[in-house]
Amino acid sequence: MGEYPPEPSERLEDLPDGSSHKTETQPDVQAARQAELSALTALGFSKPLLARLTLCSDANGTSLEDELLACGEVEEDAYYGAVARLLRLPFIETIDARFVADLPILDTQLQWPLMLRIGHRHLPSQTAVVPQAARIVDLAAALATLPALGRNLAITTPSAIRSAVWNAGAARRVQTASNRLFETVPQLSARIVMTGHQGFCAGLIIATLASGLILRPMAMLAALHVTLSTIYLLSLALRIAALMRKVAGASPVDSASGARPLPRYTVMVALYREAGMARQLIASLRRLDWPASLLDIKLVCEADDRETIAALKAERPGAPFEIIEVPAYGPRTKPKALTYALACVRSEFVAVYDAEDRPHPQQLREAYARFQASPPELACLQAPLIITNAHASWLSALFSVEYSALFRGLLPMLAHNRMPLPLGGTSNHLRTEALRAAGGWDPYNVTEDADLGLRLYRLGYRAGVLHRQTLEDAPVELSVWTAQRSRWFKGWLQTWLVLMRDPLQLIGEMGLGAFLVFQLMVGGMLMSSLLHPLIILFLGLGIVAMLEAPATAIPPGVLALFIIDGVNILGSYLIFLGLGIGSMIDHEKRLVGRRWTMVPAYWLMTSYAAWRAVAELRTRPFVWNKTPHKPVGRHSR
Repeated sequence: MGEYPPEPSERLEDLPDGSSHKTETQPDVQAARQAELSALTALGFSKPLLARLTLCSDANGTSLEDELLACGEVEEDAYYGAVARLLRLPFIETIDARFVADLPILDTQLQWPLMLRIGHRHLPSQTAVVPQAARIVDLAAALATLPALGRNLAITTPSAIRSAVWNAGAARRVQTASNRLFETVPQLSARIVMTGHQGFCAGLIIATLASGLILRPMAMLAALHVTLSTIYLLSLALRIAALMRKVAGASPVDSASGARPLPRYTVMVALYREAGMARQLIASLRRLDWPASLLDIKLVCEADDRETIAALKAERPGAPFEIIEVPAYGPRTKPKALTYALACVRSEFVAVYDAEDRPHPQQLREAYARFQASPPELACLQAPLIITNAHASWLSALFSVEYSALFRGLLPMLAHNRMPLPLGGTSNHLRTEALRAAGGWDPYNVTEDADLGLRLYRLGYRAGVLHRQTLEDAPVELSVWTAQRSRWFKGWLQTWLVLMRDPLQLIGEMGLGAFLVFQLMVGGMLMSSLLHPLIILFLGLGIVAMLEAPATAIPPGVLALFIIDGVNILGSYLIFLGLGIGSMIDHEKRLVGRRWTMVPAYWLMTSYAAWRAVAELRTRPFVWNKTPHKPVGRHSR
């Protein structure tokens, strides 16, 4: 990369005629190909290079110019500068956004940057164009016949147009990204934490409990014990079902025999204070097995995070990478950043990763093959996340077990039964059309993944799972783990409250079975985490009571509650370990070692994080607790 093309032919009339070598079956395609060859030859590119580009173009269904700019052998500025010299037109390397009028239609230039009007203050206006190689011959002929045509014409690059358009429309676009979902379908937005109706119901429940504890404390405590123990037990039912009928991850689908050519694929990564991850991230994304000419990688950063932006630019990523800067407006969240960047997506499919992810090189191909083999209602595919630093601490070991249970045990079972999937925050592959139909991500929901998966289900779409994994490292410090887990719980609370604004409507949209699964999956998980210490207390009190009373004097109801509490506690631990470790390979089990004995402490820490999330939902509902990341060590690769 970084080489400049040879000097172009100095005479426009040296351009070969682009009208020959047409066939009767594909005259337009052949004419465009010949015109491209003529222009690239006039620009001085060698025959061996053009032959190689032709092979790639035929395989990928792209133009020779696409392959040239993606191959890394010529820089974009150098190429279009040579085109400008060939056409004897001025070349504009950068466009000042202050001279670009912002209009909504301007956003089309983010997807296909071809032409931009520049209204200079004290000079005549210019039209900056990105001529396609197939039309350079025609443009040269037109300029030779009508010299006045080039009077206010200039050549620029796609990157220059995108940069100017991003900056010119930044204020409008970021306001739209922050507010559109709330303004168009407020009932689906988490911007209002709790509606008046929900607040009334919550107040009524709290008042009833308080009154009962004051007037008849023992009866209310007994009723509360029965209710909470039953809810806790029901929340285990879903995981018990997954354990009893464990469905292995979907088998990898070989896309080698799939249709050709492949479509364009967009990969989006939202980054904030991730300067140290720049090199690893770019290296990981470069390993994706997808033609570079059909890949758009968007690195979405906060505009004021200059350190991360500088680190990314220092890696000189080149094609197919683009760094997008999100203005500081609205909630500073990952979903706001992704929704902001959605305006530039021009591909049929979108994949979302995090800064620390190392996706399997074949993951995009498996996802595309699954999409091709499935009906359009399959809107999303979730790849399994695998933790590679399980040996680092007891926290990372049990985090690894938890991820194994979720991504290789529970989610595959839900997908197999066509149930709603609360997606993981990364390695989601989406149909762009369905994503836009759902309104994108909710900027105010701090677990935008779970919210999006359930919203897609409400709209009639379905989600599936992939086999090929994404590798991650788990937090090893307790403070980092707690902050991350509190954000997750806060987002799950937001999601539950949003969906439960109208339970009857939700049942009508989801169906009763899916509604119950949602309650067990999200509501049950929240309740079991919040209630875990209370169930332990109930179990302890039951043990003390039975030790003090004769066996014949224990009432059947008390004994039944004691058994339920015991099943709840022991069942929580055993199902957690059985589903998680049972889904692991031997190498992962060795990394976990005997750290599984810390499960009780892990569950108590989870409960603490859940209660912290409840407090944050009231005081800081939209604050994003940032999880710091470090590049992987040799042991985690």
